[in-house]
Amino acid sequence: MGRPPGHGPDYEVRRQDIIDKAAALFARKGYAATGIVELGTVVGLAKGALYYYIGSKENLLVEIQDRVMSPLLASARRIADVEADPVLKLRMLSQTLVENILARLDHVWVYEHDYRNLDGANLARLLGQRREFEDIVQGLLVLAMEDGSFRELDPRLATLQFLNMHNHTYQWVRLDGEWDAESLSREYCKTLFRGFAAPGREFEEVEDLMREVLAKRVTAPPAPLETSAD
Repeated sequence: MGRPPGHGPDYEVRRQDIIDKAAALFARKGYAATGIVELGTVVGLAKGALYYYIGSKENLLVEIQDRVMSPLLASARRIADVEADPVLKLRMLSQTLVENILARLDHVWVYEHDYRNLDGANLARLLGQRREFEDIVQGLLVLAMEDGSFRELDPRLATLQFLNMHNHTYQWVRLDGEWDAESLSREYCKTLFRGFAAPGREFEEVEDLMREVLAKRVTAPPAPLETSAD
């Protein structure tokens, strides 16, 4: 899609910088408590110039939500389509989820705390994305029960256990701390899988298989950078 009339070549770079700074400010103060004038001061733009880049304050919140959910959901869809054991796919999904959290801590804070400030079509779209992601997790858990890897569980409760163990990481993790995405995901999954396991299942092979997955990821060419469409 071509650039809208009047938008210079640096427009998208500037707009992405505004979204970054807005996410940091909303995470610190809260979306509702942050005024457009304060936001303009932080990004160095007058009110009119700020609206030129963002359209509205709610558009900023939509962009922040999209930065969290769109890449995560795209990765989850790809993992669900991989030809692999469902337990391994859950481990892959776990690591992808933690990686996304660590990559955008400010955005995740806003995503978790301020999504209720959306309404209408924007809120409906976000809730639909959340449901799709949860359905992917639940589908993999059910497959692991059906193939005998996991004992019979309430699928919804198992899904909530999986999500809750991961989703609160943003509240306490430190990027300069002792844990990275791989170590956190590995420990989360050890705890979950042992609790979910059918009698006699240990899943010791899952980490060997995961190392192969990570080795392939390192040697693969980088994916093109995705930016939001104007």
